[in-house]
Amino acid sequence: MKSHCLTPPSTVTKEISYEELKALVGKSPKLILIDVRSEEEVAKGHIPGSINIPLSTVEGALKMDPDEFKVRYGVTKPQLDAPELVFHCQIGKRGAMATTKAHELGYVNARNYAGAYSEWSKKEGK
Repeated sequence: MKSHCLTPPSTVTKEISYEELKALVGKSPKLILIDVRSEEEVAKGHIPGSINIPLSTVEGALKMDPDEFKVRYGVTKPQLDAPELVFHCQIGKRGAMATTKAHELGYVNARNYAGAYSEWSKKEGK
């Protein structure tokens, strides 16, 4: 178990592993996977089913009216208690920042895929 002695519990980012995410991708209708990388990064490859919401726009997106979110991103806006809300980026840092922001906005189950796209692409052979 990781030690978070110096970090207050409210700032500890919940994480999901490659294996846990792999079990959900394409199988769980509840999975909301948000890729916070730039459009240019996403164009080079992405995790299937992910929605691109660049980090600089995450807070605004999560504060959007549900109808506006649906029009903008093509999916239903996650509920505050969405059970499988996962953020990721290229190496983990931006995904952690987005997850922290989501927690601050009340998304209690938000998690960061810390392995990020770099781990996914290596394990998936892409």
